[in-house]
Amino acid sequence: MADTAIFDVDGTLVDTNYQHALAWYRAFRRYDITPAVWRIHRAIGMGGDNLVTAIAGEDVEKAHGDELRAAWTEEFEPMLDEIQPFEGARALIDEVASRGFRLVLASSGQKAHVEHFLDLLGGREVADAWTTSDDVDATKPQPDLVGVALQKVDGASGVMIGDSVWDAVAAGKLDVPTIAVRTGGFSEAELREAGAFRVYESLVELHENLDGGPLARSTR
Repeated sequence: MADTAIFDVDGTLVDTNYQHALAWYRAFRRYDITPAVWRIHRAIGMGGDNLVTAIAGEDVEKAHGDELRAAWTEEFEPMLDEIQPFEGARALIDEVASRGFRLVLASSGQKAHVEHFLDLLGGREVADAWTTSDDVDATKPQPDLVGVALQKVDGASGVMIGDSVWDAVAAGKLDVPTIAVRTGGFSEAELREAGAFRVYESLVELHENLDGGPLARSTR
């Protein structure tokens, strides 16, 4: 039984994945690189330190990695005002917190972006802690974010709630089970293959099925 619920933010609680993909596409185009947008989407959930190599290869990372990440920021920030929480996001985290879990909103995003999303969710009012890129050396699919989330609240055992295969892979490296929602655009089969043991269509469906699962009640 778990004592800590670790909620991924981007793509799980707030609807950002397609804005991320478009911002990365525009960033690559600045350097005359034209990856298919669907390929970028498949990599969303990785951190920017891994995504450039995954999409364009090591040579592009060596030549333009930092510039591409800076360009991504410039392309993404004008879309911030378009982004909204998914239906049921606040109700779900309120309910999980009320069941006695330590609640961590886990992101390796830039601090300003994470704070914007916290404000959208009212997350500061309910979360015990949250993370940003300042807290980790390596992003998903490396497990650093999951480990830091547990450390921030002295958690002994966690459950990851995420939307991408990279959430499940990262959590699995620390033997933390993952509940996945399909809000990131990944199929149920992909999420299960990556290690998610339960998959729901939406946050609302997850909320309706908390009883009988690892988020039924906390061990605290």
